[in-house]
Formats: sequence, C-alpha cells, structure tokens
Amino acid sequence: MALAGSVGAAVPVKVAAICGSLRKASYNRGLLRAAIELSKGAIEGLQIEHVEIAALPMLNTDLEEEGRFPAEVEAFRQKILEADCFLFASPEYNFSVSAPMKNALDWASRPPNVWGGKAAAIVSAGGSLGGGRGQFHLRHIGVFLDLHFINKPEFFLNAFQPPPKFNPHTGDLIDEDAKLRLKEVLLSLKAFSLQLQPKT
Repeated sequence: MALAGSVGAAVPVKVAAICGSLRKASYNRGLLRAAIELSKGAIEGLQIEHVEIAALPMLNTDLEEEGRFPAEVEAFRQKILEADCFLFASPEYNFSVSAPMKNALDWASRPPNVWGGKAAAIVSAGGSLGGGRGQFHLRHIGVFLDLHFINKPEFFLNAFQPPPKFNPHTGDLIDEDAKLRLKEVLLSLKAFSLQLQPKT
C-alpha cells in the first residue's frame, strides 16, 4: 500500500479498475482504457490495473472449501486486497448494477471482506442519464462493504448524444471534454486514497 510521507521516491497509489460489462468494445471498458492512459502520462503517482471479472463463477458458497475459494476467486480477491483504491466503470442494467459487477462485489466481500476502508470512484457511460441510476445502487452496496466513495466530481456520460464520444469500432473514448472530466475524477480518487491511508 502506498504511504504518504514515505522516504525516497513516492510509491504510486495502486488502483484496481473493474468494469461491469464483459463486452470487449463496451463504452465502459473504453472509460477504463482512457483512465489507464491518463495515469501513464497526465497524472503522476497513480498506477491503474484493469482487473477482469469475466472468469469469476457465480457466487455459490458450496464452492468454498475449508475457508478457501475457487482459484479464480482467490486471484481476484488478492488483487482487491493489494489495491489502495478502486475505480468502477459501472454500466446501468435495469436501473441497477450489472450481474457480473454484483457477483464480483459479493465474492470479494466474503469473510474476510477485502474491500473495506478504501477509497473508490465510479464512472459510467450509457443512455440519457449516463448510468446515474446504476451508480446510485452501487453506492448503496458500498455502504455495507465499507467502501468510501468520492462524492465529487461525479462522472456520467451520455454515450449516444452527438457528437460521438467513443470510437464505434473499438469503444475507445475520443471525446476530449470527457477525458478532462475523467482526469478530475482520478485526481480526486488519488487525493482521497492518500487521505485515508495511515500516516507514518
């Protein structure tokens, strides 16, 4: 975990980025790719890793044996445990979060909960409200998981309102204003994560 006030070169804040859509050209995946690019050039001291959730089995406690989880779940939980904070790209499905996102949240919350006490941010791309109603549900879930979401800036992106926000073939974010807004989210997440970390 990155510590504020460390001697020598600053340790980067490690961000586990999770996308609730499994589709390769998903616009929400495009937001994560843009965030990773921003972290490499425009934001110092932030290291973002996209953590895949597609291989996670559906939650079933029969799969837990003697306090251990299936290999895919163990690997996912370790990534969550090692992260300083989280970036969720959360599409809105029927006014709520997607099934893969909820499944990932639930697996990492199995005792011991590996989400707790860390900062998080949500970004989403979708229809008219840009995923805002789904974000509201994710914040509710985060209360029980002891996640600490940044409150501002919020990031909702109407992906279908002209001009085009994403490359229609790759799903990459091409809207420069959206990239600036995304950068502000990442800066806020970094600052809040450092604020929550123990001082040395």
